Amino acid sequence: MKIKLSFWKLVFFFLMAAGVYATYVRFAKGLGPSTNLSDQFPWGIWIGFDVLCGVMLAAGGFTLTAAVHILNIKRLKPIVRPTILTAFLGYVLVSVALLFDLGKPYNIWHPLIMRNPHSVMFEVAYCVMLYTAVLSLEFAPIVLERFNLQKPLKIIRAVLIPLVIGGVILSTLHQSSLGTLYLIMPEKLHPFWYTPLLPVFFFLSAIAVGLAMTIFESSMSAKHFGRQLELPIIQELGRVLLVVLSVYGILRFEDLLHRGVLKLLFQPSYETYLFWLELTLALILPLALLTQKKVRMTAGGLYVTAVLVVLGFITNRLNVSITGLEGSAGVRYIPKWTELAITAAIIAAGFALFGLATKYLPIFPSETEHVAHEPEVVVGSEVLSHAGD
Repeated sequence: MKIKLSFWKLVFFFLMAAGVYATYVRFAKGLGPSTNLSDQFPWGIWIGFDVLCGVMLAAGGFTLTAAVHILNIKRLKPIVRPTILTAFLGYVLVSVALLFDLGKPYNIWHPLIMRNPHSVMFEVAYCVMLYTAVLSLEFAPIVLERFNLQKPLKIIRAVLIPLVIGGVILSTLHQSSLGTLYLIMPEKLHPFWYTPLLPVFFFLSAIAVGLAMTIFESSMSAKHFGRQLELPIIQELGRVLLVVLSVYGILRFEDLLHRGVLKLLFQPSYETYLFWLELTLALILPLALLTQKKVRMTAGGLYVTAVLVVLGFITNRLNVSITGLEGSAGVRYIPKWTELAITAAIIAAGFALFGLATKYLPIFPSETEHVAHEPEVVVGSEVLSHAGD
């Protein structure tokens, strides 16, 4: 049997090989030799990107399921299943990433029995564990349909609405709690990012990124999986995204104004440049585009806007978790190649798993008898589709 090796498959195998070797270095030699972390700067890209950005990028799961199953917006059903798949894979891979960052990863189960209700990290740990379990149950009907297991399928469908409600509550709690985590370091986090409204900003930005990721994934699926682009749906998501970004932008401006931080925006510094990059990508350019009807109503315009929003809020999470803390720590953190290799391997694994799922499970409507349920569209990439071949 011949195996065709395309460019993207070669890239995938290279990333996975580098990730396997970096994993060996991490667990054989420890955090010191495998990272550029230190006692002064203990959290790097594995927390800033793999966890904070990973959780945020999976926010489409609670956003879309709440819209369809709680608010009963039936016209969004065609994009629910791929969105749930993306969210489920996102949370599973976030859990995997945590194993690399923990000094003693074999103790990851300790929060289950060693409870500390006064700790924000305890709340985050429990919410992530519980929401991952909820996502697995929301994803279960797709697997049960594939193997025609009707009895457990009926049970899952009977409790679907309570599951969705529970999932929305848990996701809301920990999306905001990740911001709350940084409220305990007022003397360390730069004034651009330290604010009592940080939990609110984390939650609103998660909703914005959930909408943007859904638009992005729908566009890529249409291109690389040969699916029909649900243009009316992503146009509606674009209108909602405009509202969410406007609310976020107004609150952000009011916060900077009342804390007296606006004057710092024009003082040249490392933090100022990255803060302006964040604002430009996450707010200024997307709002300028979405206020133009000809952009908001076209697939290409919405795709570009979605990419900008995703990149902007990734910059925001990295600014909060890395840039904003470097000054007080007196360091400039640059990830070691092993840190980057593990992060790249986790991302590549996510693309590959999505590709395999779309190939063997009824993710899209043409692959399932239940066309009227929650079909169609989302995520895709050449890496994804080729890795899943």
